[in-house]
Formats: sequence, C-alpha cells, structure tokens
Amino acid sequence: MFKGLLIENGDAGYEAKLAELDDSQLPEGDVTVRVAYSTLNYKDALAITGKSPVVRRFPMVPGVDLVGTVETSRHAKFAVGDLVLLNGWGVGEVHWGGLAERARLRGDWLIPIPKGFTPRQTMAIGTAGYTAMLALIALERNGVTPDKGEVLVTGAGGGVGGIAIALLHQRGYTVVASTGRLAETDYLKSLGADEVVDRAQFSSPGKPLGRERWAGAIDSVGSHTLANVCATVRYGGTVAACGLAQGMDFPATVAPFILRGVTLAGIDSVYRPVEDRLEAWRRLESDLDTRTLDLITREIGLSEAIAAASTMLAGAVRGRLVVAIDPNAAG
Repeated sequence: MFKGLLIENGDAGYEAKLAELDDSQLPEGDVTVRVAYSTLNYKDALAITGKSPVVRRFPMVPGVDLVGTVETSRHAKFAVGDLVLLNGWGVGEVHWGGLAERARLRGDWLIPIPKGFTPRQTMAIGTAGYTAMLALIALERNGVTPDKGEVLVTGAGGGVGGIAIALLHQRGYTVVASTGRLAETDYLKSLGADEVVDRAQFSSPGKPLGRERWAGAIDSVGSHTLANVCATVRYGGTVAACGLAQGMDFPATVAPFILRGVTLAGIDSVYRPVEDRLEAWRRLESDLDTRTLDLITREIGLSEAIAAASTMLAGAVRGRLVVAIDPNAAG
C-alpha cells in the first residue's frame, strides 16, 4: 500500500482526496518509480479543484512532475536504483502522475536527473522552469539577443515567470516583469527584474497595434494579455507563449505579424521530444543560479496539496511549490 492524491468523478461528484492505494491499481508501464518529490503546478491545481477539464480518465493521480528512484524496470535505458525525472507526457491527465509515493510509467518518458541539481532542486525547477528555458531558447533562435532591447515576462509572480526572469537576467537581458501583485516588486527585482509593471495595462481589450517597446516576451497568461503584448513588440521581435492563466482565447488581429514581422512561438512542454528536454535541462544546469531556487520555492507535504491548489488558483502563491512525497527515495 502507498499514499497518493486520488481524483474521482462518480455519483458523489468530483472529489480529490488523500487515499491509500495498492500496487495493483497502478497503470501499465515498464518502469516503477519510488517518488521522492513532486510539484504543484497550475495545471495540477486545475485538476485537483476540477476548475478545468484537465483530467480525462478517472480515477486519476495528479502531478505533472516527479523525481525519484527506479524500483523495477523492464526498460533498456533504466536500471533499479537510477534517479530519474519526468515532466509532462500526459501524466496527471491520462496517466497517473507524481502526487503519490509510487508511480508506474513508460521508460521513454523518463530522463536521468541532471547531475548539477539535487532531486529537490530538480523539482523546484520542474515543468515551470523547464518551460521557461524552452521559451528562452525560442527567443534566442529567433534572434532576440540582449542588445535588442527589453524583454517582458508576464505572470511574473508564478513559477514560469520567476525562473524566466532569473534566466534572462543571467544571460544579460533587460527584464521587465508584469504582475498583478505590485507588493512583490522587491521579490521580483531580487530575481533579476529591472522594472516591474502592473499587469492591468495588458489585461483588458486593447488596440491592434500599440507603441513598440519589447524586443521579446515570455507570456504565461494568454487571452487579452498575450494579444496586447504582441501588439507592443518591436519590429521583428518574438513572443514565446506558454500558458493560459487569464484564458485560452486570443482576441488579437494579424497586424503585429504582417506589419511588424512579429513571431508568436508556441511553447509545448508536455510532448516535447526527449532531445529538446535534454537540451533544456543542460541549459538549466549552465544558466540557472541555484540560489534563485531558494528565493522562489516553498516546500509542502502531500497532505497540504489539495488546499494549496485552491490557493494557487486564487493567485496567492508566489513562485514554486515543491511537494515532499518521500525524500528518502532520493537516496
């Protein structure tokens, strides 16, 4: 028997609860992992609360991230005792995820834990940090270099935003952070933001084109915010879109793209090829100051995750939440 968060949707309605689970309930897979740490991401919060139809099979264990030790393996690349990492691949949506003491997974979804990080640090980065790095790589590949001008980060108080700020700062960019919590200005500047602006200037319907300002942007908000960001990007700039905290609609026009040559780069972290994942994690090892993780991370227990999900959707969580499942499973 092992503990895990279980989401059910039956006669009693939609419910997330801490439950005792049995190995026989685990889904199919060729690698079984004893989970050391997981995380609580925005998608996990939606799944736990049922505020959005994230979960597509029931019952479901949420958790899009995990790190832990291989207990059994029929996969050629992984042996018993290996420390492994998982981000995405539909876990917590269609396949049981990381918010449990044990997970059974496809070995093709796993990568070795980066040598430059501890298991806890790996989850402090998690899907949020891995996504932020994919977004930075997209900006770089589209020619957004530090000398081109300011880069905007929306949703700056969240996990993606916080790590994006730190990565951009480390690479020498001038970073402007957009947030609805201006009381967090000192915190955001400690991560590397040069300026902090109120998200209100982006969150309402705007004009097809505005004054050119940003050389690039990393947006985790979507909806009107993404539309207004695109409308104010400089000629030839790039926006990396990786989230939908405000909404998944995109109430924009083609004007920024056909009149200013703006590029909108979509960032998918869930089904990214393994080669891209390894590149992103290598870059995180070289570009991320691990001291940043202490500023943005709070650790909670598995029993606290359900309450924390509602707090996260209310916009009251700063940075990253690491969920300690069984730290002894990290060796």
